Amino acid sequence: MQCDCIILHVWIARNIDSVIRRSVATRPVVVLTGARQTGKTSILRHLYPGYGFVTLDLPTEAEQAEKEPAQFLSRHPAPLIIDEVQYAPGLFRSLKAVVDEDRSQNGRYLLTGSQKFALMKNVAESMAGRAEIIELETLSLPEIDAAVPSVRVESAILRGGFPELWANPEIDAASFYNSYIATYLERDVRSLANVGSLRDFERFLRACALRSANLVNKAELARDVGVAPNTANLWLSILEASGQVFLLEPWFSNKTRSLTKSPKLYIADTGLLCALLNIRSVEALLDSPSVGAVWETFVFAQLRARERLAGRARSLFYWRDRSREVDFVSEIAGRVELFEAKWTELPDGRDTANLVAVLKLIGAANVLSASVVCRTQAAYPLADGTRAIPVAELG
Repeated sequence: MQCDCIILHVWIARNIDSVIRRSVATRPVVVLTGARQTGKTSILRHLYPGYGFVTLDLPTEAEQAEKEPAQFLSRHPAPLIIDEVQYAPGLFRSLKAVVDEDRSQNGRYLLTGSQKFALMKNVAESMAGRAEIIELETLSLPEIDAAVPSVRVESAILRGGFPELWANPEIDAASFYNSYIATYLERDVRSLANVGSLRDFERFLRACALRSANLVNKAELARDVGVAPNTANLWLSILEASGQVFLLEPWFSNKTRSLTKSPKLYIADTGLLCALLNIRSVEALLDSPSVGAVWETFVFAQLRARERLAGRARSLFYWRDRSREVDFVSEIAGRVELFEAKWTELPDGRDTANLVAVLKLIGAANVLSASVVCRTQAAYPLADGTRAIPVAELG
């Protein structure tokens, strides 16, 4: 007797839904950007099922959108979702003309793209004042917890935040990431730059993973992979443009100047980071010498999600001088929150020493809070005026 088994996929609501709805209600064009497989197309089709849909992943559609944009838009009338719009930069001028015919109509075109630098360049040139740009990343811990209640933080770190992995628990994470890396190299890397050797680029990506949560040293990266420094600089830009890495800049103020000018490097998603580091199980994560860097990378992702939802652009930094560093500084209306990411469950004075020193240097009146983000189950005050908080509190 034959059995047809059906695997039910769970729809995972995103915290950014309200941001998208507000933008669609108030702007003619909304651009949703972010790395591949973060759910850009799915979220738009879920929120706006009555819209037309076309993907420029199809070469024939991309060619007409690029070479005959007026005819393309005639074939696909608004309201319309256009997927992977970066493949047809020539389309933006025609979109501008159509939008300008009636600026009172909002939510006419919803665009997605996986290469944000190219997208933002085209939007800035042709769609200024007409388009809202929203960045979508992988799932935050609160979003994962809503889909899989009481999930262990260690499991969330290891499996990562790609929605498909949580919507369908049958997917093997290791196979998913192997395919993701291969597809990313073949599609995005080849289209963004003339990379002579994809094998060298993959080695460069893995070298970046080994340096997640550390200062960027492009000369060292180039030397380790065996490429020229200008090549390493280009490849790092490609990783940033395609949403695979983030660069965190140092914080400066009038009261004190961080002596370090180099940014810190972070892989965008800890599931991808663990895959690149060949960490395949929670036991391997707990035993890894990289666990501290992985935890800091995870905390940074949660802080980015928090800042995006609060509408605070470019508000995250780090602080460093010759002798001390604070992992994250969030600037809010001229004052700051300080965060240290520590893998421990019970932080002590060694874990808070830098927070206390920088708090005194900046001045307590300028600091909203100073916290150690750790694996505690509940927040509690520490003796030196700082707090221990669970990573879930960032959500």
